[in-house]
Amino acid sequence: MRSTTHTVTTTASEIITSSASARYVYLHVVGNGTVYLGDSTVTSTTGLQTQKNTTPIEFFIPRGNSLWAVTASATEDLRILQEGGS
Repeated sequence: MRSTTHTVTTTASEIITSSASARYVYLHVVGNGTVYLGDSTVTSTTGLQTQKNTTPIEFFIPRGNSLWAVTASATEDLRILQEGGS
């Protein structure tokens, strides 16, 4: 397993890159803000809304897919745990 930190801003950014293999990832929004998840066109209107400062969320990422994140305002820290080495 590999753990990383990502700072999410009001500009959509790729948090999980595409891979030749399908995999599970776990996302944890650390602060009290909301992070929206989706594809490269994700916005606070179209994205999947996360819960504020809650338990980690499990996602299955199919092979060849990536995951993007954005906030409506300010920044938010996101912790990511995913299969794979360093």
